[in-house]
Amino acid sequence: MTDAVLQSSLSDPAWNRDDVDRRAPDRAGLRPVFSHAIAPEQWDALAASFDGICQEQTCAFSAGRWPSLRLEPRLFRIGDEVVGGALVMTRSLPFGLGTLAICKWAPMLKNAERPDRLPLYRGMVEALIEEFANRRGAILSVLPRALAVDDDKHAEILSERGFRAGSNVPFPDRYLVNLQIGDAEQRASLDQKWRYHLKRAFKSGLTFERADASAFGEFDRLYRAMSERKKFPDYSAYRSLKSMFEMPEQLRPELFFVRKDAAIVAGAVIFKAGDTTSYMYGATTDEALPLRAGYFLQWQIIAWLRENTKARWYDLGGTDGFTGLHQFKKGLVGDAGRIVTLAPIAHYAASRHMLALGCFAFDVRDLLLEARHRVRLLWSDQARPDQRRPSSG
Repeated sequence: MTDAVLQSSLSDPAWNRDDVDRRAPDRAGLRPVFSHAIAPEQWDALAASFDGICQEQTCAFSAGRWPSLRLEPRLFRIGDEVVGGALVMTRSLPFGLGTLAICKWAPMLKNAERPDRLPLYRGMVEALIEEFANRRGAILSVLPRALAVDDDKHAEILSERGFRAGSNVPFPDRYLVNLQIGDAEQRASLDQKWRYHLKRAFKSGLTFERADASAFGEFDRLYRAMSERKKFPDYSAYRSLKSMFEMPEQLRPELFFVRKDAAIVAGAVIFKAGDTTSYMYGATTDEALPLRAGYFLQWQIIAWLRENTKARWYDLGGTDGFTGLHQFKKGLVGDAGRIVTLAPIAHYAASRHMLALGCFAFDVRDLLLEARHRVRLLWSDQARPDQRRPSSG
């Protein structure tokens, strides 16, 4: 999607749900940011080139992950320049008590390297407040993305603007591999044990390949067999994965396999767009462990991302509370990467009682999710997390 096509969308009424620009009120230190509603069916192609794009900010992923929510994408601009966007998900509370407007890992910047990125972030937040909290009376909830930058002040900006911090995921650490360094420096960065296993993997006669969408069935069989074998609980949006292979090429996930002779022993699905790529799903066979196929797979993925994408970081995701995953990912992140912590979700409303209502709704949701999780562990043979939860203080 070229800049010319992106800009032309702003003047085409067919792209907008309403033909009126929504501009955030001028505040000290902010440039006026205009907000446009965009049709969901057009959003993914428009946002594909944004540095801040991630799978949670695509309609193809979110429609499958949260089917009960309404998807409302918005573009932000200053003058005629598009500077960012946000996929906002809305839902009515029971009994007509209000509306939730949820913004996960957004608003996002089109160019994350801009020197004025923090003022622009403030301006985009202000535009969201104006549209959803002030105009519609909704409870606006923003979950900032964890970034591997020294000046990641998004949570601080939200707090200063009056957002109230809510809950966080049980294990909020995210593991980011640095893609801005060469092969030799990357290897030197690895944990000593990781380097040892990688050396052994290269002596195992493994091969690495990139596959197209037609091979998804092979990965699906591999993933389901591993999930059943290891008894890992799956709280993800795996059911929406297949539809993501029908996305525009720039957003389409990449599928990789490792083979021993002709047999697949490991595979992974990677979201490649934006300045931070993401590990989505992975799977291995029993034969993969002695072959160190997981080490070989991740090492080859890093090399492919470095050579074929604009990404600066590779997000390995979290651990779901499993110490083994923590050790593997920490060793791969090494000295050159970063382990960053997700900020809690932040809530804003135009009135105190609406803010209290929104916080209460999320508290009830968290209690229900925790109860469901405990029941599953009690009545199933699923693997149990063994990593200590971080203290809330």
